[in-house]
Amino acid sequence: MKRILITGAGSYIGTSFENWVSQWPEKYQVETIDMRGDEWRDKSFSSHDVIYHIAAIVHVKEYDTEKYFSVNRDLAVEVAKKAKAEGVQQFIFLSTMGVYGKEAGFIDEKTKADAKTPYAKSKLEAEELLSDLADDTFKVATLRPPIVYGKDCKGNYPRLASMALKLPIFAEVKNERSMIFIDNLSEFVRLTIDKEMSGLFFPQNKEYVNTTELVQLIAKAHDKELRTTGVFYPFVSLGIKMSKTFGKVFGSFTYDKRMPGGPKEFEYETCSFEESIKRTEK
Repeated sequence: MKRILITGAGSYIGTSFENWVSQWPEKYQVETIDMRGDEWRDKSFSSHDVIYHIAAIVHVKEYDTEKYFSVNRDLAVEVAKKAKAEGVQQFIFLSTMGVYGKEAGFIDEKTKADAKTPYAKSKLEAEELLSDLADDTFKVATLRPPIVYGKDCKGNYPRLASMALKLPIFAEVKNERSMIFIDNLSEFVRLTIDKEMSGLFFPQNKEYVNTTELVQLIAKAHDKELRTTGVFYPFVSLGIKMSKTFGKVFGSFTYDKRMPGGPKEFEYETCSFEESIKRTEK
């Protein structure tokens, strides 16, 4: 049995993983710990095989950038050092696609990280410090997932879902985006634990996502027919160039599927893309 400790009580990704592996109660024992405050420092990690470190902050006031580094970098490294000293075998760190410092383009193994925001910089610096701790007895697996979606998720997906249900017509957009369904991410982490993997990984769905197709599937899941038109595409193209937020939704941003942990490497897709939208929207 693998004994797993998730840092970050109540997190969407952590709770989803715990629910996912509950299908195999004989194989996984999961515990969650709250990282706010200092009580976690008194807890022994020696009874755990794996630490899945999710605890992080994403949005704080811009002027308080030190919080990003104290939580996303320093806390992660402190937890990893404690885990290593107490005999934990594997440390899984949840990072971000944001370390590349852009909202559009194609990412492959040759693409250099170029973090721009305090959040992304703190994650990238944590990655680098954690990799120095890895050895034959302490495996460090760093994940840089793209947009994660699923039932009750946050971020851009709910905004698109709202548009799909409110708008009578939607622009035909010719884009591709790497995304990952929450159950696929949970399955990837499960396999990372089973295979005792170490290194940098880029999990994503098998197929890239087209925004127009996505909103149509969301509408379909609610028995609504959403018409599309190419008339608005010139305005969409202009919006992508002028707005980061617009680019996050309508631009193209993809990982090479051949990258480590990608869908070309091994199987972790739990359902078709259409089915994943049904599960998200039900």
